[in-house]
Amino acid sequence: QVESVCAGCPSPYDKDNSVLQAFRGIPISELKNNGILRALTAEAIGWEPGAVSVEVLRAQEEWEAVDNIQTETGQASSDQPGQLISFSEALQHFQTVDLSSFKKRIQPTIRRTGLAALRHCLFGPPKLHQGLREERDLVLTIAQCGLDNQDPMHGRVLQTIYKKLTGSKFDCALYGAHWEDLGFQGANPATDLRGAGFLALLHLLYLVMDSKTLLMAQEIFRLSRHHIQQFPFCLMSVNITRITIQALREECLSRECNRQQKVIPVVNSFYAATFLRLAHVWRTQQKTIADSGFVLKDLEVLAKKSPRRLLKTLEIYLAGVAKGQASSLGTQKCYGPQAPHSKDLTFTGVCDLPPHSSTGTRLI
Repeated sequence: QVESVCAGCPSPYDKDNSVLQAFRGIPISELKNNGILRALTAEAIGWEPGAVSVEVLRAQEEWEAVDNIQTETGQASSDQPGQLISFSEALQHFQTVDLSSFKKRIQPTIRRTGLAALRHCLFGPPKLHQGLREERDLVLTIAQCGLDNQDPMHGRVLQTIYKKLTGSKFDCALYGAHWEDLGFQGANPATDLRGAGFLALLHLLYLVMDSKTLLMAQEIFRLSRHHIQQFPFCLMSVNITRITIQALREECLSRECNRQQKVIPVVNSFYAATFLRLAHVWRTQQKTIADSGFVLKDLEVLAKKSPRRLLKTLEIYLAGVAKGQASSLGTQKCYGPQAPHSKDLTFTGVCDLPPHSSTGTRLI
């Protein structure tokens, strides 16, 4: 009788197995949210505090730290944590929000007077078609917007740039020394966007999210970390965006915009082509950080004078990459050990070098 009664009663081992089987179908996040893991280590089910092993306590401490880690990583979006953002999605955000306060600040074209105005009228580029001026104004308005780390979209843009350049799969903090590793001057990227605004980040986003230019972006990033020819990658990109803004305002891009009946794609391609030209000059002419101001000044003159030539160079480069040909940057041949991060680099931006100056450099 005893044996028959025992046979009809499930053993404690069987109970444990049934509980474990039930838990196996529940995601870890749900266990955490519902407090099940806490309950398993609580006295409520008869466990004595002294009976808990050191391994269990350590595991519980690590699990409790998960919330803190998630907070410190600075996730850009609570509803879509860790999700990359495309250039078109970020642009759509600016097309739908109210930017009227920023639009008041823009100066769509350069004001010329006297002989300069007459020469520009007679020999200068054509005016931008009327139907494209709203798109041009949007570009210049975005350049007036700053980085707002409280805006989830802004955070996603930063996270995407960081992940695509570094190969990281995890979110990073929106403040920290890791931004200096990417070529910003400090722990807060917002402080380096002077003169280019959020457009500088949109350009970086375009560079890393377009499959045609991602390889180029990664090559230039590696060049920026060369043990001799190092330069601050993101800071240099901001300066390229400044050159692009000036070229747009001086109507240097109007002919190409009119030809393509688009503004934003032309602006993006011009930015990428100018960055490609800088990287080529930097590598082939063995430039260093001390040459940055002069290189950017020469680049600005060339870019405004021959935008179509720059764009054609980009087309040829991207066509070669698509066919699997070796990069014109020649990065695989020239790179030595990766440069250690240094806070002592002095970088001269495109706005910092006075005309005919040959001495002195300042941080932008």
